[in-house]
Amino acid sequence: MNDSSTAPALTAKDFATDQEVRWCPGCGDYSILAQVQKVLPTLGIPKENFVIISGIGCSSRFPYYMNTYGMHSIHGRATAIASGLKASRPDLSVWIVTGDGDGLSIGGNHTIHLLRRNFDVNVMLFNNQIYGLTKGQYSPTSEEHKITKSTPMGSIDHPFNPLALALGADATFVARTMDRDPKHLQNSLKRTHAHKGASFLEIYQNCNIFNDGAFEFFTDKSSKPVETLFLEQGQPLVFGTEQDKGIKLDGFKPVVVDLTDGNNSKDDLWVHDENDIYKAQILTRIFDNPKTEGHLPRPFGVFYQTDRACYEDVMTAQIEDAKSRKPADLNQLLRGKEVWSIA
Repeated sequence: MNDSSTAPALTAKDFATDQEVRWCPGCGDYSILAQVQKVLPTLGIPKENFVIISGIGCSSRFPYYMNTYGMHSIHGRATAIASGLKASRPDLSVWIVTGDGDGLSIGGNHTIHLLRRNFDVNVMLFNNQIYGLTKGQYSPTSEEHKITKSTPMGSIDHPFNPLALALGADATFVARTMDRDPKHLQNSLKRTHAHKGASFLEIYQNCNIFNDGAFEFFTDKSSKPVETLFLEQGQPLVFGTEQDKGIKLDGFKPVVVDLTDGNNSKDDLWVHDENDIYKAQILTRIFDNPKTEGHLPRPFGVFYQTDRACYEDVMTAQIEDAKSRKPADLNQLLRGKEVWSIA
């Protein structure tokens, strides 16, 4: 392992490969790739200690474009493969790249068990609410009544809410960001890395070919101030073009208030606490359609984080404990008692 104190400083170019990036022009994946390449050099980790593992999908081309160790694995199984790697090499910084189809459909079962086990890995789930690689079928996060090639009369499926699913699986870090806000995306990646445990970061990612504009309300300059709510630890929930709107709780129900009407102030508002699991569950359910009147803004940032022992640490401690209690001779164990000699 290189001594990070004497090794030359890494840059984004050190993490770029000579491979042609083969995403559609204008795809949100380009922005995510650029921000990951900018952030990883700042984490103080030798380049050879990064590993990026993906499944199948447009997002899963990621390992080809990152000059690190990695694996382009099989559909939905990136989380399972990453679990095995982290169990055997807990010193590595493991990043999982998956999509709403790869990670929540065929790989959904692996995803929830990774989160509950709490391996110290970073999950980046690119959510474009569509199957892009297979040319535009509806996905587990597509909205109801979605017209696609596989649902010509409109989807009748109720979609997954990725962050609510992650909380239900007892994830210890749950956050959301977007491809078209590079600064917020970079900060989210840094927070994801800093958390000790399974970090689940949902990234709204625009598929400009098969689902263009799915998140336009949250990314367009004209609507973004009133349609997004950026969460900050210890700060009141404020949004709006002039930061003139806020959210307070009426019992367990979040309501929007006007901070300019003289009846409400920032002191009356809901103050964000990343360690409050109950309020985090309310935040994940703020999922209104921006087209409906009187809706709430969509939250972005860290919804919840907590400390819990990581699987690989507990497993290692258990193995060491077993060794200390009863030293084992592997040869003797393999031979057992059923041994005979052949003359």
